[in-house]
Amino acid sequence: MAFNRKEHKEILEEKIVEINAQMEGTLTFADPVNLKIHGRYTGKLDTRGTLTIGSAAQVEANIVGENVILAGKVKGNIIAKKMLVLMPTAVLHGEISTPKLNIVEGAIFQGRCHMLEDTLSIDDLAQYLEIEIPAILELATTGKIPAVREGDSWKFERSLIEQWAASGKVRS
Repeated sequence: MAFNRKEHKEILEEKIVEINAQMEGTLTFADPVNLKIHGRYTGKLDTRGTLTIGSAAQVEANIVGENVILAGKVKGNIIAKKMLVLMPTAVLHGEISTPKLNIVEGAIFQGRCHMLEDTLSIDDLAQYLEIEIPAILELATTGKIPAVREGDSWKFERSLIEQWAASGKVRS
């Protein structure tokens, strides 16, 4: 398998944290990390990267993360900013908010689900469209691309960007 240098560097720099014991408290990660919980956890989780809750895990926490893969038991609310996957052994009691949800047959979900609009940052959009950031900023500030300004940053709804790209306006 061939990797470019950036992909190879990202793989080497991947941070992995595994919890195999009983823990209580608040865990917050500012940088992306691959967090895996296999034991018992009570408290609050605020992660970036991928959070995996193993099949033997028992978690009682409110969770905020980018990608969340749930195979164990969770009691609490989950906000997955990119994607939430409930594996066949998952048992979830709580509210979920996510733009992408995959519930595999056998998973148990008791609660409410709110599907978030899938949004992209300017960096994500530049990579997605293969356009330089200054060009995207120009399109956004002139209203030629669907965008919403939030303070000093721009947000782009994936569905609107896909419609915009399909209309052929990318080249304008």
